Amino acid sequence: MMKILVATDAWRPQVNGVVRTYERLREEAAPLDAEIVFLTPGEFTTVACPTYPEIRLSLPGYGYIGRRMREIGPDAVHIATEGPLGWMTRSHCLHKGIPFTTSFHTRFPDYISSRFYLPEGWIWSMLRGFHNAGAGIMVATPSLGRELEARGFQSILSWTRGVDTELFRPRNVRRFGEGPVYLYVGRVAIEKNIDAFLNAGLPGRKVVVGDGPQLHELMARYPDVTFTGNQSGEDLAECYASADVFVMPSRTETFGIVILEAMASGLPVAAYPVTGPIDLIDHGVSGILSEDIAAAARDASQLSRARIRDKALEYSWESAARLFVSNIENALFARQGRAAPKRRIRRLRRRRPSQA
Repeated sequence: MMKILVATDAWRPQVNGVVRTYERLREEAAPLDAEIVFLTPGEFTTVACPTYPEIRLSLPGYGYIGRRMREIGPDAVHIATEGPLGWMTRSHCLHKGIPFTTSFHTRFPDYISSRFYLPEGWIWSMLRGFHNAGAGIMVATPSLGRELEARGFQSILSWTRGVDTELFRPRNVRRFGEGPVYLYVGRVAIEKNIDAFLNAGLPGRKVVVGDGPQLHELMARYPDVTFTGNQSGEDLAECYASADVFVMPSRTETFGIVILEAMASGLPVAAYPVTGPIDLIDHGVSGILSEDIAAAARDASQLSRARIRDKALEYSWESAARLFVSNIENALFARQGRAAPKRRIRRLRRRRPSQA
């Protein structure tokens, strides 16, 4: 069995795509004879992130990182985030000569510049140094990979995501009444550009599912909008199935798992033509890409829903886990002339999709 240590600053109780990705990765990697072990902020003293109090930043001691890594005894190390825990794990690996891979999940230059007056070029330079010290950088989409390469990032590895097409499926439910219902799901924060959606002149009802630092401000400014707070599992699946159009107003995504969840639920998607949406949405078939988000939402509502789910069915978590483990083996073992741990891959009987 291969034991992979994943160091991540993003973990429960946070609710976001990074946390959901790694939770599902651990589950899907087990049949591949790969054990995912996490190093998370829960093991350390934490402080609230400035302007984002629900995110806790860990204060890891260098000595503790070393002791935990010796206790775990991983065959491979993957650093998921560029927070304090990611930086400290990176420092330990570099000091001890331990090769590692990283992931580029978050467009921090966009996030930070929306809150602080810091030059984007300086932030990109810092991130480039962080990631290029590793043996490979995993990215979720081709467009993101091309952008990072143009910015000087090296050893780009493709690692797409999956979607649970049994949970997220068309259902005969209308939680929010009759349509048209326009839905946003995700973190409620300034970098998600939710104002663009809420200000759009659209007939019918707008629904926002999620939590975040901007929630109470938006609730006060848009009293006619339905805010549900965080939803998960069947409740989240029913929120998708109860809508008519999914609106993605963010310009800062690196992938957009919520887009796949919406399409798996049979929802057409309205989004800007930016990284993430342009990689997932078949314009005119599964959604509309436009710089006019209101027009995109109106046009998306006219699309036939018969083929929308087909695109989501191309993305499985099993395939995503195989690609992750393969990237680890290639970057940390094959390229460096090291023998990878032998894995016994168990064959799983596929479950038949549930019916709506």
